[in-house]
Amino acid sequence: MTQEELDRLMSGDFDDEIEPTVETNDTRNTNTINDGFDEIASLNNYDLSPTKSWPPPPPLTENKVVHQLDDVTKESEEKATQIFDMLEHISNDSMEAETPMGQITDTLSSVSDLLLKLSEKFPNLEVFKSENEKVQNALASAEDVNTRLSNIGMNTLSAMDMMQYQDIHRQKIERVINIMRALSNYMNKLFEGKIDDEKRVSSAKHIHGDENNDVADDDDIEALIAAFGQK
Repeated sequence: MTQEELDRLMSGDFDDEIEPTVETNDTRNTNTINDGFDEIASLNNYDLSPTKSWPPPPPLTENKVVHQLDDVTKESEEKATQIFDMLEHISNDSMEAETPMGQITDTLSSVSDLLLKLSEKFPNLEVFKSENEKVQNALASAEDVNTRLSNIGMNTLSAMDMMQYQDIHRQKIERVINIMRALSNYMNKLFEGKIDDEKRVSSAKHIHGDENNDVADDDDIEALIAAFGQK
């Protein structure tokens, strides 16, 4: 990064697009960040996008991966519990409704048998035959309701069984979180030093052999880090 790019980064002036330097087999600049993207995100209005190669996401709460995964597992578990409770209520209501509907079906069946006997005994009276037809239609509707209630109960139980996928997904996410935390702890241990950072000698601004003489000083680097922390 040149001094001009560093000044623009610190001031947040990235409104104009900056074309990344394309690496070739012949010429390679190790000081240039190039991921093959044509656009660079703005610090003033950062928009997380897979097409943006620079700058990286600021370390805000919404960009912390483990925090987000913890929120996902917590919220999904809460919603899954609510859905499971609703399905249980639906299943219980359908089971409770089957009992009175069975009684209604039995009553209609008895009335139909009575009207049939009366119709056979008094064939000249059409009223018994017509009323029996009405009862038969009501009986068919009641049996259809019983079938639907039974299907609701079975489908609800199937849905409750399928809700177990949420617990499996939660376990998978927790495994990913544990791996990420283990890697984070490993990296912290790997780069751990015996000397406190406050007691360390500051890095040289320029070392003999550096190709780029336009380097940033310590104040610019500290200001850049502070700017990232405020975003």
